Amino acid sequence: MSKSPDAFRTISEVADWLGVQAHVLRFWESRFNQVKPVKRAGGRRYYRPNDMRLLGGIKKLLHEDGITIKGVQRILREQGVAHVAALSQGLDEVAEPETQKNDSVVVPFTSKPAPSSEQINLDLGDAAPQSTPPQADPAAPEQIAAKAEPEYIDESPLLGGIATQAWNRTEFDDQLLKQIAPVAKDLRAVLNRIENRSAG
Repeated sequence: MSKSPDAFRTISEVADWLGVQAHVLRFWESRFNQVKPVKRAGGRRYYRPNDMRLLGGIKKLLHEDGITIKGVQRILREQGVAHVAALSQGLDEVAEPETQKNDSVVVPFTSKPAPSSEQINLDLGDAAPQSTPPQADPAAPEQIAAKAEPEYIDESPLLGGIATQAWNRTEFDDQLLKQIAPVAKDLRAVLNRIENRSAG
């Protein structure tokens, strides 16, 4: 059995009709003093059809037209409650819940590449000019075996990349030092954290 159009509605019924949560209606009541539902024992709110139309107009202005709360307050002051209530959906129309509307919206995400001017080139170049290795004589297997096992272990860090290149390089100009300084500072901070953990 459905209610007559003139019947009072509870806050949950009005929330379902508008497709919003009940707390949204309470919030609007605190912001728009024109919304005055009848309060019965226990603080239960009952909305008259005119209250519902006013809330429907407020919802349209806020959610569909994108007007701010202050903007809607100004419209209510300047143009009146009847104007805003006339914007409402019909009392027999039920709005689609907003959570379902928002779930169907897909916003594509594209990462913005950093400008190339902000990137630091950390290529240190070759540590020292390397001579071309002598070509092995296929008839001399002992020469191949000697190349496979180095006589000493390189003392450079086993991190590879910039750390190894910096270790092997002996001359640094001011520009290169400015580029390396932030990396070295971060590396020192990480090493300090590791040392503090192992000491503690």
